[in-house]
Amino acid sequence: MTETLAQHRATADDRATEVFVGHRELLFSVVYNMLGSVSDTEDVLQETWLAWARRSRGGLGDEIDNPRAYLVRIAVNQALARQASINRRRETYVGPWLPEPLITRTPDAQDSAQAVLATDAAESALRNESVSMALLVVLETLTPLERAVFVLHEVFGYAHTEIAEILGRSASAIRQLAHRAREHVQARRPRYQTDPYVQQQVTERFVAASLGGDLCELMDLLAPDVTLWTDGGGKARSALRPVQGRDKVARLLNGYASTQLPEALDIQYRHVNGDPSAVVFSGDSPYAVMVVDLDAENDHVTDIYLVTNPDKLQGVRQGQGGTGHEAPLEARGPQDGGAGDIPTLPGAADPGAAG
Repeated sequence: MTETLAQHRATADDRATEVFVGHRELLFSVVYNMLGSVSDTEDVLQETWLAWARRSRGGLGDEIDNPRAYLVRIAVNQALARQASINRRRETYVGPWLPEPLITRTPDAQDSAQAVLATDAAESALRNESVSMALLVVLETLTPLERAVFVLHEVFGYAHTEIAEILGRSASAIRQLAHRAREHVQARRPRYQTDPYVQQQVTERFVAASLGGDLCELMDLLAPDVTLWTDGGGKARSALRPVQGRDKVARLLNGYASTQLPEALDIQYRHVNGDPSAVVFSGDSPYAVMVVDLDAENDHVTDIYLVTNPDKLQGVRQGQGGTGHEAPLEARGPQDGGAGDIPTLPGAADPGAAG
């Protein structure tokens, strides 16, 4: 009898692991877009895994009809529960807080169909304009519930009735939240898809002008009301508040390049959260990630997002061609209040902790 029970548990564990691995990238994408932090997303996925493993083991044959819906519901509600502690942490954060950049690979036109199909769900979601760095910054101004509804409905296509089941609210309440969130986002960031080639060219010109001290070129590239957001987290030199205006931004960048930068820098152009961007290395260590946002009329730079907080750059590597979380995320096994000898998922990654 004991041996039969042990075999049953082993089979249940294997099945639970297989199902979770199959949905992990979707869960990562949903939670990351709700929180903007890889380390918090990892913690939420760990909690989701433990809850899923306990439910799968304890069910003893009581199958869940829709594992995907069940896992998304757990992950979304775990992310909402974590939001209060995240907000407290950000109250003491030094300077502007920007989402943790994710390096993504957009398949080239000549890539094979197999290569395109091989890109995972998280990377596919991150290639969408809806989860660009610029929009993630706007999503920070929503309430946690509004952001959850916006991400589920606008990014992942969940119906209002499905979201109502996930969040335990009425469909009418979800529709109201969705309407408020959509209006809020549209007012701050109208839907506009920059041509990737143009964005790449402007990014390269902007970086060359910034690092080369070409003030005239910078002034030509910047919109009059451009805003520079720098996130050093108190651990790297950065402005303590957003800098606005073409003249201020150009002179700040020019002065920084001439007095503060390391002597040898390696500039690599990658896709960050789906957008062509610049990743800067000092030796083998990541130094900064820079994303520029363009206006719809003349492709002038309207926003510059510069992440230099080393905690947020630990997942950035030299020669990196995939996402910042290339290997599958880890379910680390039992923790406080865990479910016994729950197996650790294979292929763990450690993208680093971000504030």
